Amino acid sequence: MAVMMSPREKWTDERLDDLSLKVDRGFARVDGDLREIRGDVRNLSREMNGRFDSMEERFDARFDALNRTLIGAAVGIAVAFIGSSATLAGIALL
Repeated sequence: MAVMMSPREKWTDERLDDLSLKVDRGFARVDGDLREIRGDVRNLSREMNGRFDSMEERFDARFDALNRTLIGAAVGIAVAFIGSSATLAGIALL
């Protein structure tokens, strides 16, 4: 057997004031929570930016070293090609 309660039909000024106060407290709590979350997000953003900056410095150094290595290899290949061409040209003249 289901028992249904009938809703109150009268909303007194006192009850409306209580509801208004409860809603205001709830919004104040949510506002405080959002402010705390915003602060956490700002701190996390600063920390991530700091880490990305340090990674960027390390990667820049690695790319510079790689660039020097590739240029050195290209120069070595060019010198070897010129040397072998000169040798072949010298042999052809004999």
